[in-house]
Amino acid sequence: MNYYVAPMEGLTDRVWRQAHQKWFGWAGGPARYYAPFLSPPENRVLIKKKMAELAPEANPGVPVIPQLLAKDGELAAWMIGELRKLGYTEVNLNLGCPSKTVVNRKRGSGFLFYPDELNRFLDEIFDKLDMKISIKTRSGKYEQDEFEELLDIYNHYPLEELIFHPRVQQDYYKNRPDWTTFAYACRNSKNPLVYNGDIFCAENYQIFHQKFPEAECIMLGRGILMNPFLPAVIKGKSTFDTKKIATFCDHLLDAYIEKSPEEKNAVVKMKELWWYLGKNFKNSEEYLTQIRKSQTIREYRMAVECLLKECPYE
Repeated sequence: MNYYVAPMEGLTDRVWRQAHQKWFGWAGGPARYYAPFLSPPENRVLIKKKMAELAPEANPGVPVIPQLLAKDGELAAWMIGELRKLGYTEVNLNLGCPSKTVVNRKRGSGFLFYPDELNRFLDEIFDKLDMKISIKTRSGKYEQDEFEELLDIYNHYPLEELIFHPRVQQDYYKNRPDWTTFAYACRNSKNPLVYNGDIFCAENYQIFHQKFPEAECIMLGRGILMNPFLPAVIKGKSTFDTKKIATFCDHLLDAYIEKSPEEKNAVVKMKELWWYLGKNFKNSEEYLTQIRKSQTIREYRMAVECLLKECPYE
């Protein structure tokens, strides 16, 4: 089984990816990381700050796959060409983001409700490029049965992989992923399939694996933010280690401080991460509130130190 890390905007940036490789790659960690999405600029002027996240020298080690959020095939093809100049050989297309601000612009999973336009979009990209293209998709916008038409479209193209999160856009992250629709994809996809959705622990994985023993790859999102050890735990090579989590967070904080001299920026990044990490600890609500309220590095460090001292792993 291969494990991929999902693109999580504002969270799985190059700093987090490098730290995760350093501290958790030793036990057969992820085979690749997907970078949070880029949107191609309509004026075709690249934004240096965003491109710096994908610079090869900033992403050594485990392969990183850029992700593109777009609805204009010609513009997307141009952007993919720019990524190719950086040395990338594969790009992932985001057809899964459920955010209203994205969906209302007919992007992400909002694009799924317009299958004819989606087909033209893909046709334009594949017509202009000879490059590996993968897709991350949901089942549809409103109903699971929308996926049958979508899969017919995807099957027309030689995708490197189809990464499938079997929820509809209206679900956001509520309800459960629909395994009936995933089973349909397993039977009918002409492209290699990757599963994504609600694998938070080894038990979740075992239930999934018993249902789909033929699955060869899963993508981990919120689960790996909650437990950075997750691939190693699934493989039986590790357990959750509070001391190592503390070291990981110290390393991350130092890296964010180095990246941005304004301490508030580093604190904000770490508070976002603790929204997930905090779910591992019993009776941690008071300390998580202190972390959320912290404004300085000193306040943040004190709150985390108290949480790790007072709250046992759940």
